[in-house]
Amino acid sequence: MEGTIPLLTPYKMGKFELSHRIVLAPLTRMRSYNFVAQPHAMLYYSQRATKGGFLIGETSGISDTAQGYPKTPGIWTKEQVEAWRPVVDAVHEKGGVFFCQLFHAGRVSNYGYQPNGQPPISCTDKMIRSEFQLYGDECSAPRRLLIEEIPKVINDYRIAAKNAIEAGFDGVEIHGANGYLIDQFMKDQVNDRIDEYGGSLENRCRFALEVVKAVAEEIGAEKVGIRLSPFADYNDSGDSNPESLGLYMSEALNKYGILYCHMIEPRMIMQFEREETENSLLPMRKAFGGTFIVAGGYGRDDGNEVISNGGADLVAFGRWFLANPDLPRRFELDAPLNKYDRSTFYTDDPVIGYTDYPFLESSSQ
Repeated sequence: MEGTIPLLTPYKMGKFELSHRIVLAPLTRMRSYNFVAQPHAMLYYSQRATKGGFLIGETSGISDTAQGYPKTPGIWTKEQVEAWRPVVDAVHEKGGVFFCQLFHAGRVSNYGYQPNGQPPISCTDKMIRSEFQLYGDECSAPRRLLIEEIPKVINDYRIAAKNAIEAGFDGVEIHGANGYLIDQFMKDQVNDRIDEYGGSLENRCRFALEVVKAVAEEIGAEKVGIRLSPFADYNDSGDSNPESLGLYMSEALNKYGILYCHMIEPRMIMQFEREETENSLLPMRKAFGGTFIVAGGYGRDDGNEVISNGGADLVAFGRWFLANPDLPRRFELDAPLNKYDRSTFYTDDPVIGYTDYPFLESSSQ
């Protein structure tokens, strides 16, 4: 008989008693209406909730300038807060721990998503090269934020974090990955500023750390995580020295005492495709003092391995958790997994590719 399954061992994440180490990764689902979460999200998240299981919600915009995709939810208005509340309640009824991911698309947007058709805001006025577009519409030329405008954007993150707690979330994850606004500031292939928010590594990371500080001061550092992807080049956001960037951020975050750092594996250089690489997150894992979560193409075997060899505390699963709402149970039994249907990842259907993936009991004929 097989011994302990590392992914299914309990873990204490700050004040949260987790019963296993399988995390629902934040997944853009595009099932909202008018940037407001919908009731069908209650079923989707509660299906994937377990007692002591940790779920990270989909990207939720922090302001009216934050959106870059259709039908994604927000957390900046009273109506949005109220819409999230029953979704959070549904997860809590199952005993789950639920964080809201705070998102700003930055230049991964276009005039159609912006108030009064304005240009999207970013650290730069350079456009994304079209071959880097992931999904959604063509991006518009962004507008470089003036230095005096940056505190307002940081404050938008702070208010969104406060709103998330008001909606009942247990905490927030700051989205600092995948080529969105915070990542744009950090990456030297995007950030071409010559003020205190550009140039040196310290300057490029300043915006990210000021957001962390503001959010931690507003809701408490013990309720704050951040997602980073130093090695990735999503949305035309690469860096010439990702190891230094990842290490600098891992060490700098310790000053704020936040709960966790959630990092995307170097092998996920481009979204959806794994590439074997010599690079490792281990130096960042060792540098960061809190809970360390890894993500990026993990399955049962390498998920167990990274836990057992100390490479991470928790593992976030995206596509497999999407297609298998009972993923922890399937991993426990080493049961076969439902295959995911990529063509329904980003549709707006409230059921298909969302809440219709079968559970173990109902999938065996």
